[in-house]
Amino acid sequence: MNKGGKKVSVIQKIALALTIIGGINWALIGIFDFNLVTWLLKPESIASRTIYIIIGVAAILNIALLFLRNRHKLMED
Repeated sequence: MNKGGKKVSVIQKIALALTIIGGINWALIGIFDFNLVTWLLKPESIASRTIYIIIGVAAILNIALLFLRNRHKLMED
């Protein structure tokens, strides 16, 4: 992945992958009423809560990167 001549870091790639996984899980919940996280782990367990927190942090990181990337683009114009 190379956006505008800038390399995408490993952290950005991991955050993107986690956000995609979270999106797929939400699609499964919406379409089939099937939660992959609770299927793999016990509902209301520390592990499942940790997974949700990690994916949420990844989504926030992606939002921040989106705005930072656009800000740099606006400054160049």
